[in-house]
Amino acid sequence: MGKILSAKSGLIMTGSLLVGSYAWASDTAENADIEALVNDTIAPLMAEHRIPGMAVAVSIGGQQHYFNYGEADQEAGIPVTDETLFELGSISKIFTAALTGYAQTSGALSLSDPASQYLPALEGSVFDEITLLELGTYTAGELPLQFPDAVQSEAQMLDYYRQWQPESAPGSQRLYSNPSLGLMGYLTAQRLGKPFETLMQEALFAPLGLEHSYYQVPESQQAHYAYGYSKEDKPIRVNPGMLDAQAYGLKSTAADVLTFVEAHMEVPGLDDESLSQALAATRTGYFEFGDMTQGLGWESYAYPVALEQLLAGNSLEMILQPNPANRLTPPLAPRQEALYNKTGATNGFGGYVAFVPSEQIGIVLLANRNYPTPARIEAAHHILTSLTEAP
Repeated sequence: MGKILSAKSGLIMTGSLLVGSYAWASDTAENADIEALVNDTIAPLMAEHRIPGMAVAVSIGGQQHYFNYGEADQEAGIPVTDETLFELGSISKIFTAALTGYAQTSGALSLSDPASQYLPALEGSVFDEITLLELGTYTAGELPLQFPDAVQSEAQMLDYYRQWQPESAPGSQRLYSNPSLGLMGYLTAQRLGKPFETLMQEALFAPLGLEHSYYQVPESQQAHYAYGYSKEDKPIRVNPGMLDAQAYGLKSTAADVLTFVEAHMEVPGLDDESLSQALAATRTGYFEFGDMTQGLGWESYAYPVALEQLLAGNSLEMILQPNPANRLTPPLAPRQEALYNKTGATNGFGGYVAFVPSEQIGIVLLANRNYPTPARIEAAHHILTSLTEAP
């Protein structure tokens, strides 16, 4: 893992608005170019979509650069800093997937196992024929995007799964779903015999040095927890729900998320071979949908990738509608020449993460407004392509 820069930060001020801050590397001129590129991309993005605050983190060849913009709390006038916690929304899924990868690498489970094998309450249901892999790739038979409102307890959740009937054969259609990947995370914890949050801390956060990632923000960190903002500019935070931790409940800093991205790019320093294998399992491609390849949490594209391809793969049609699934047999091994990405949002937050192993470059965009996904992708794509184009 590359060492996070701790040198002094530079602050760019426009009136009373904090436009950007960044960590200095050894090459001041190069850093200034990166700063200008990010500022020129993010400032108009925030203005157009009325984004109160953003944190941007970029890794280039193992060197980290951090940029903080605007306010984490508008009413109190608290600026975004390196310690600001953002709600990750569905970016949480790539962390959950890593725990399942860890369980598989350790021999505790196999992605080809039926889901009911790890939960007696599901025996005799359709989950006898649905695998953990199909849950983790949203191909279980069209589980919905969210649980019905009536599902408010664990008992009601299990009853919902027992009664649910698929709309299509497992493995034949992809429909993006919190109850799908969320159940994979829930069953992984059941198999490993500890609470999900405990396992994430022990198996993932601690080994990777993620010291500012929480499912329940502790009192000592509440001052760093940003408020999200609704379309009406009301301060909001995510409501708890069934399998929220597994599907959309992680709160973290841009630095922690970038550290996780760097682990996937195998930046020198990750000495835990089993953890490296666990992360590789999430980048393995199991299904294809046009130009997009579905892994566990991560979605990837052959690199270089056009902006139009990324927008299509992250479109509302890909999220809200079932799409025919092309199973890859054998699965596609993790690729160096690929762009891996994941979006995430709650009612008050919007984020995007992408990286390209062959270029050793990754980016994290976290904002305290749920602004349109295409705008996130366009901004990240512009920064990444600008930094990787030949001089």
